[in-house]
Amino acid sequence: MEEIIKEEFVQNSLYRLDENTRMNTISLEKLSEADVWKRPNESLNSIGNLILHICGNINQYVISSLGQQEDTRERDLEFETRSGHTKTELLEKLKETVETAKRVINDASIEQFVRKRDVQGFYFSGIGVVLHAVEHYSYHTGQIAFWTKQLKNTDLGFYDGMDLNIKNE
Repeated sequence: MEEIIKEEFVQNSLYRLDENTRMNTISLEKLSEADVWKRPNESLNSIGNLILHICGNINQYVISSLGQQEDTRERDLEFETRSGHTKTELLEKLKETVETAKRVINDASIEQFVRKRDVQGFYFSGIGVVLHAVEHYSYHTGQIAFWTKQLKNTDLGFYDGMDLNIKNE
């Protein structure tokens, strides 16, 4: 039974990571190079900063903590950066980070999922680490989608061709 629960948790986590990457790809395709680094004001981050931040978070939580690798995150740099990466480079960095995290999640043992550890000053099990990374990615994906819609005054069509009014059976 433990293996069935683990497999279901892993598959749903990987699906959510892929969905966020799909949505961010759509958003970035609509943006110019300049749009990626625009800030609505000094209190808010650019989409470029959000992508760097998502990568840093996934690296720290999943790749480093769950994957038992050295934590090399420089969180402040994620927000201080004002340029230096094209949207193609940012998207490639995001995709590479997510693919590495997916391999770590897929390869994790039940013991790794239940073991508690310190991550960024918090105390989480491996399940908690993955839940945090997935929800954090989703949160910032929503910000990226909103900022893209604001900049381009367009619907992003994330679910074009799907009937989302179907009722549960």
